[in-house]
Amino acid sequence: MKSFNAKIIEEFRANGGKVAMFADYPVVILHTIGAKSGNEHLVPLVLTIKDNGDWILFASFAGSPKNPPWVYNLRANPQIEIEYGTETFRANIVELDEAAARETVSAQAAVSEQFSGYVASAAPRQIPVFRIERI
Repeated sequence: MKSFNAKIIEEFRANGGKVAMFADYPVVILHTIGAKSGNEHLVPLVLTIKDNGDWILFASFAGSPKNPPWVYNLRANPQIEIEYGTETFRANIVELDEAAARETVSAQAAVSEQFSGYVASAAPRQIPVFRIERI
């Protein structure tokens, strides 16, 4: 996974935030801080920008029955740096409560067949949802 992420990050930085495999979807790079190690980890993720302007991250982990490691890092250290396009900024990451997360996941599954598949294969795990708030 580290090698895969390194290639995504390299392409992101070389192309002003664009990554071919994600087509027209916006991508961010999270600079998470390890919950246990305290080390910085770079995590490229597809970003969902809602109609109301909210920036949303889904911890779908491609439908895995387990949360991705970055979930625990954000829960422990929610103030991080984020790269978006050619910009880097500080942000606070807010986890949506269970009801709001379920609603947001359901809405996304209704418009994305691929995401709907992730929800089904992750079950019974509930997919955590995070909102990015610039500081």
